[in-house]
Amino acid sequence: MNSFKNFFLFCSGITPNILKRSPIDSNKYAGIGATIFFTGVFAAVSAGFAIFTVFKSYTISILFGVLWGLMIFNLDRFIVMSMKKKGSFFKEFVTATPRIILAILIAFVISKPLELKLFQSEINGELVLMEQEVYKNQEDRLRLRFSPSIDSLKSELVALDAQIKEKKEFRDELNLIAMQEADGTGGSKKANLGPIYATKKKDANQAQVELEKTEAEITPLITDKRLQLTTLEAKMDQQLTDLKQSNLDGFASQLNALGSLSNKSKTIWMASLFITLLFIAIETAPIFTKLIADRSPYDYRLDEHESLYRAHHLTATSRLNNEVNNDVIFDKEVQRFKNQQAITAEKDIIKELIDQEVENIKQKPLSWQAYIKNRNVFGSL
Repeated sequence: MNSFKNFFLFCSGITPNILKRSPIDSNKYAGIGATIFFTGVFAAVSAGFAIFTVFKSYTISILFGVLWGLMIFNLDRFIVMSMKKKGSFFKEFVTATPRIILAILIAFVISKPLELKLFQSEINGELVLMEQEVYKNQEDRLRLRFSPSIDSLKSELVALDAQIKEKKEFRDELNLIAMQEADGTGGSKKANLGPIYATKKKDANQAQVELEKTEAEITPLITDKRLQLTTLEAKMDQQLTDLKQSNLDGFASQLNALGSLSNKSKTIWMASLFITLLFIAIETAPIFTKLIADRSPYDYRLDEHESLYRAHHLTATSRLNNEVNNDVIFDKEVQRFKNQQAITAEKDIIKELIDQEVENIKQKPLSWQAYIKNRNVFGSL
């Protein structure tokens, strides 16, 4: 039992030496550590399932799931460990806001793959509908690619058949008129095979000649168009036969299916929302536990330890700054004194030279050339 408790205390990120001085807080931090640990377990399971939907490999899924779970565990542990109780809830909440946002994002990442697993049967049914819809869209696009050519050929065949049909109807009409003239049921109303019949029969024969001529011209075109139409329809049917239904079983497809189900069913939408909220609550529970809890003996001792270290640090830093400042001041004063002494010595040397020259002038008169030369020398000094 103590081993589990010690492990969960490690998960909470406490400082063991400080907790030993305030054992009353051990149960609280053991609970926080257990929450962090199980959040990492959920993250590992979630990531493993998500990777399995992509690679279909247990080895890769387990390895990545464990790696992802450890990363989330370490991140949650750091988030909780970095929060310090200082006594001001507002300040602590403002400080914890980025950590809360990060925890919510982690909860969304963890919850989605598990939602996919929980709604697996409904998602599979939706994936079948999505596959059929994708197949129908592909079929429609394929037919649309061939439709203009097929429709054009059919229209041309109808137009060519209409020309022959029109010639046949015209010929039949003239033959009927000639027959009615011959049996007396039409035309002059007298049965005879005279000149009127011969004229009408000649018109009918001429119509037959034009029909045969038209058929001779159009029949090869009709045969060629029908062959093209048959070839296009056969090619389209073959491509439709070769068209395979997409197998939508990837992670993104399952997410799309879950989104589609949520839009169709309010129950699934509510269930998905509650699962996400549950994981948000689990992920943020350690943070809010530290926020709403009063300062405990562990927090006071930790604050005391950090304050003591901070005071030692400030003292050492101040002492070091004073030493550095003193060294700087000493160097400045020494340099200033050296400069003053050098200036004084230089003045004494110049004064001595001037006095010596003046004494020399007094003892020996100078020519005007020497006087000018000495004046220039004195002027330069």
